[in-house]
Amino acid sequence: MTLREEITRRRTFAIISHPDAGKTTLTEKFLLYGGAIAQAGEVRGKRARAATSDWMEIERQRGISVTSSVMQFQHDGYCVNILDTPGHQDFSEDTYRTLMAADSAVMVIDGAKGVEPQTRKLFRVCALRNIPIFTFINKLDRETRDPLELCEELERELGIGACAVNWPIGSGRDFKGVYDREKDRVLFFSAESHAKKAAVTEVSLGDAALDETLGPGRAAALREEVELLEAGREFDLEAVRNGELSPVFFGSALTNFGVEPFLEAFLRMTTPPLSRTADAGVVDAFSPDFSAFVFKIQANMNKAHRDRLAFLRICSGEFRRENEYYHVQSGKKLRLSQPQQMMAAEREIVEEAYAGDIIGVFDPGLFSIGDTVTTPG
Repeated sequence: MTLREEITRRRTFAIISHPDAGKTTLTEKFLLYGGAIAQAGEVRGKRARAATSDWMEIERQRGISVTSSVMQFQHDGYCVNILDTPGHQDFSEDTYRTLMAADSAVMVIDGAKGVEPQTRKLFRVCALRNIPIFTFINKLDRETRDPLELCEELERELGIGACAVNWPIGSGRDFKGVYDREKDRVLFFSAESHAKKAAVTEVSLGDAALDETLGPGRAAALREEVELLEAGREFDLEAVRNGELSPVFFGSALTNFGVEPFLEAFLRMTTPPLSRTADAGVVDAFSPDFSAFVFKIQANMNKAHRDRLAFLRICSGEFRRENEYYHVQSGKKLRLSQPQQMMAAEREIVEEAYAGDIIGVFDPGLFSIGDTVTTPG
């Protein structure tokens, strides 16, 4: 694969939300559908499994994401880098720094509560950079507010256009699935276990099977809602990529309903690694010259590992483990020691990585937040 092809297939995004909106559960289900894990563990509950991205002890105890976990997996030809950001206010500084490493954001909203304070704060940080923001309205397995009201609240509270890409059929116990506007199909979901992928049955809007499944009254109401949607705001991919329009998806991360259609549409709609502005000018992501910046330093991550890692977001070119690089702030040439890619607490040494990827390197006390590493010369 050429350098351009490798970089083009990268998707690097952060997941943001108010605490308890279901962000970690959605992250986990992305990993499930991406084949990175065989079975999902929920954040809370009596089941024995712990969520992959909530891996530090304090996170396991409190059921919240405290540190920004970095996870990479392959799905449908894409190489996906997820930054699972802390939802709790105490850790918001870490979150803001992490958002600088993302090319887009997935904003998770609790369907019963709508836009909440932490969501507003994190949204503003993303909006400053005009990165694409995708909205997943979660917890449709519980009773939620009216979908149209939730979309209007997004526009009113956050000042961004909202365009429903799919539309929920019921909520709570009556949540059956979603209408996919792009495919013009109704997707019915069923699941035997929350830890496994949901089965999907597709029918067209005019199909008699729709009336049989929903009942004539509910089927007629859905057709009316779809007509109203078609009269509303048109989807504009250019506006999405400029951070002016947020595609809205509905689903339940807990039951997996709507997760796979969201993941696939998101990977298709969002951007490959973006060019970045530096002191020396614009850094083109597709340039063959390697460049990266330090966005996070973390110590005491795991007693089983050397305990101080600097997390680098690669901005351009290709990283190779054997190559020598230049640390701009110290003026020193160096080899990046023990370059690793993460799946939360699981790590593996990497031989190569590309623009868009996140790598962790051993930090002997040399690096600071914001430092730049480049090809020498």
